Amino acid sequence: MIRLFLALAAAIGFGLLLASCNTLSKEECVAADWRVIGESDGAAGYEPQQRFAAHAKSCERVKIVPDQTIWFQGYQTGLVRYCTPLSGLARGQAGSGYANVCPPETASGFLRGFNLGAKQHGLQERLNSMQNDYSSKEAEIDELSDRLKDAKDGDRSELRRRIEDLEDDMHDIRRDQRDVQDDLDRVNEDVEWFQRNPAAELRAPGY
Repeated sequence: MIRLFLALAAAIGFGLLLASCNTLSKEECVAADWRVIGESDGAAGYEPQQRFAAHAKSCERVKIVPDQTIWFQGYQTGLVRYCTPLSGLARGQAGSGYANVCPPETASGFLRGFNLGAKQHGLQERLNSMQNDYSSKEAEIDELSDRLKDAKDGDRSELRRRIEDLEDDMHDIRRDQRDVQDDLDRVNEDVEWFQRNPAAELRAPGY
């Protein structure tokens, strides 16, 4: 009975995994407007060959072959919306990747925004990580302090030493947080400027 249950659970799990890999449902394949789907894919910045191949694989289940020409026409239209400086900024801020899909005439503007947004995202992630580390050490100090109240004399010095080490670590974290926050403040200023001047070169090159 247990073996049957495990086999059924594995089958269900495998089915869910396959479903999660499908870019389109069976119903979407049947009713597909490939120009609209292509435009949506382009606007999302998907790598075209991989994305179209995934659609084709999804629609094999209902024996439908996507119209690659119509899909690609829509994809090109969507790509125009994707490959802008402000779109690049938003993608970088979200921590998204870039599949190198923008043509040369728009790639530089997109990448100016993307790299700036990625810089902002990375600094914010570092601050969040530092704060989590600080909170973890703070909680550990609280736990050690509680143990110290009832500790035997032979253990008290070791507990105090561990608390002091943690306090030193927290001091270092706060110092590093200030440095990262200063960097983030400067990048935030650049982001605000860039949002007003998306077609211009960044005032502070290097991002």
